[in-house]
Amino acid sequence: MTSTPVQADIQLIQRILPHRYPFLLVDKVIDIDGTASATGIKNVTMNEPHFQGHFPGMPVMPGVTIIEAMAQSAAVMVGVSMDMADKNMKVFFMAIDKAKFRRKVGPGDVLEMKVETLRGKPGAKVWRFGGVASVEGEMAAECEFTAMMDLG
Repeated sequence: MTSTPVQADIQLIQRILPHRYPFLLVDKVIDIDGTASATGIKNVTMNEPHFQGHFPGMPVMPGVTIIEAMAQSAAVMVGVSMDMADKNMKVFFMAIDKAKFRRKVGPGDVLEMKVETLRGKPGAKVWRFGGVASVEGEMAAECEFTAMMDLG
């Protein structure tokens, strides 16, 4: 087995995730520690379509998209660690628990999403993750989520 890269750029992310604009919500994933933990990075820009209506004159990234960005970060972590590039991996939410939102996220912010595996291992279909999203060290959101990984 080859050594696992410690980060994924946007090109590798697109080879792992099926998501595309406007629903690809992670720009890179760094500090990948196998299937244990990683940090997703999302550069929030005014060009994103949800800001047209959420909210006019006061753009705020919807909390559900912050959770989705955390989930995509976790999926990239698993995909990189299990060499899933170009293998048509699909990931589906099963549950979102303990979601809390602490601060607004808007254009110009860099969202850092630290995700960790709470349950799951290579070969398993059901995984559980914990995630904390922050901007400049200030917590924006946190949650636990369960996903089904269809690894092809």
